[in-house]
Amino acid sequence: MNRNLKETTKRFIELCGFSELTEVQKEVLKYTASDKDVIALSKTGTGKTHAYLIPVMEKINPVSDKTQVVISVPTRELAYQVYQNALVMKEVYEDLRIQLLAGGTDKKRTVAKMENAPHIVIGTPGRIRDLFVSNALRVDFVQMFVIDEADMTLEYGFLEDIDIVFSHMVKDPQVLCFSATFPEELAVFVRKYLSDPKIVRVEDKKRDPRISHVLVNCKHKDYKEVVYDILPGFKPYVCLIFANTKDEADATYRYLAEKGVKALLIHGGLDSRTRQKAIKDLQSKKYTYVIASDVASRGIDIDGISHVISMGLPKQLQFYMHRAGRTGRNEKDGTCYLLYKEEDLPSIRTLNKKGVNFLAREYKNGSWKEANNPTLKKQVKTDLDEKQIVKTLYRKNEKVKPNYKKKKNREVEKIKRKKRREFIQSKIKEERKERYKEKQRNKAE
Repeated sequence: MNRNLKETTKRFIELCGFSELTEVQKEVLKYTASDKDVIALSKTGTGKTHAYLIPVMEKINPVSDKTQVVISVPTRELAYQVYQNALVMKEVYEDLRIQLLAGGTDKKRTVAKMENAPHIVIGTPGRIRDLFVSNALRVDFVQMFVIDEADMTLEYGFLEDIDIVFSHMVKDPQVLCFSATFPEELAVFVRKYLSDPKIVRVEDKKRDPRISHVLVNCKHKDYKEVVYDILPGFKPYVCLIFANTKDEADATYRYLAEKGVKALLIHGGLDSRTRQKAIKDLQSKKYTYVIASDVASRGIDIDGISHVISMGLPKQLQFYMHRAGRTGRNEKDGTCYLLYKEEDLPSIRTLNKKGVNFLAREYKNGSWKEANNPTLKKQVKTDLDEKQIVKTLYRKNEKVKPNYKKKKNREVEKIKRKKRREFIQSKIKEERKERYKEKQRNKAE
């Protein structure tokens, strides 16, 4: 551990249960100590939350009566979890004031609590902006501005909210920007808000997820039916089941309940009290099966998730990796089952090209068996329309003419050339479509 850290910071690290810092935590701390702006790009599960909470602990002054740190996160679930992690600071500084600003909290009660300015504010961009605009939150003494899950913040359209708050900070704060990916839009974001930032790219091999990716063909069945079918095929500690929509999550929850499977449901359509209770139940590991929408794929950070089931692929392909990244953490093995249909195959091949190695399995008669793997290359046979060729060669009632065999052979070659051209043209169209889709996905990522 860094000997130059304050004793209070060392105490905070010990209370968090760290015997040593992760790579991203070490790198970020190195630059924040010299007041540099930082862009930290690191995979899920590498300790990013504490990579900014530790520098916050180093710089916070609990004696001051000003708000010194603002931490922006894109979802209320993630805000709640960051808030829970930050509360450990109060075991070191009893008088430290930390305020959660997120949808679902009572606004009037929150404003009342903020009569004494909180030292640290943790919240979603919209709620932070609302309380700033209503003069309940002052940001002119903020020393550190943290933007967590920056790529997700952009995707959800929260840039304007951040812009309103940031532009009114009288003293330019130190800005820490954390993200799992770096889409093109993030470069614009960075140029606007950060001054000569230090970029931290960390591949922490010790904390790389150890995940097996398994393809399960749904064929004619609904995703929820296949989920139920394969549950006896493994014994999870905690299994996260991801749906692409709230309605699909609700339908899966009801279907499993009818089958006698007790599960926890969490998505953005639930009321605030239900969502907060669901997060607490999830953290306490009361449930083996948890059904979630993608709003939770970046907002759930729970140890002990041994299996993930992805019901199809999300629109943004990188979200599949966020789903899968919930398991296989802290040097433990994890498995992600991707339930797929025919229309998912191009996206599955794209993931395969990006280094995701899939196994193909089917659960049948109480055991897992090897299945056809759609990521393996297959030799494509061209259809040369043999029936048409046969008809040309063996026409009936045709008078024999000089050189008729040569003419028929020429006609056969003509048919073959035509079919080859059609086949090649169709493949070119498919490749163009695939390249276009790939370009769109890369832009999104």
